[in-house]
Amino acid sequence: MFYSISGTLVHKEPGKVVLETGGIAYEILIALNTFSALPESGFSVKLYTHLIIREDGMYLYGFLDEQEKRIFLLLNTVSKVGPKLSLAVLSGISTQKLKDAILSNDYPLIATIPGIGKKTAERIVLELRDKFDEVFEPVEQRSSAAEDVLSALANLGYKGQDCKNIVTKLSGDYDDFETLLKESLKKLSK
Repeated sequence: MFYSISGTLVHKEPGKVVLETGGIAYEILIALNTFSALPESGFSVKLYTHLIIREDGMYLYGFLDEQEKRIFLLLNTVSKVGPKLSLAVLSGISTQKLKDAILSNDYPLIATIPGIGKKTAERIVLELRDKFDEVFEPVEQRSSAAEDVLSALANLGYKGQDCKNIVTKLSGDYDDFETLLKESLKKLSK
């Protein structure tokens, strides 16, 4: 129903944020990895969203990028794994490590995530092994981590030459998206 929401980050705490746009404040549930990548309150951000309607209420889930959202939706297709466990998985492991674990049948790594037992980890690997690779673009088509970080920072409201200089400088030390994004946000917030 809601593909994405852009607005001002009003409140941020582990597991959820409040994003205000057009005079309406949305409470959005997020993974811990998303929480740590978001700027402080008052900044403009964009989150990709998914709305789940249950008997006890409506729940809006937010993600930094479309890939994280697709992984969340795939995790929800696994039997006995709902949105809460899907967020736990995304909070406990990076998307790349999750992909590697699933494709290499490394269910013990997934079982180390709080809330995920051995049987659930085995189900995740078994049910997603054939589906999971489609979430990730082929390596040849994927842009560099630095380009992805610049795009994510622009979505978070950071723009300009300073942003490009910091990402370029840090990309020599960090080659994965998550670490480069976190380190860039640290430098930009100083």
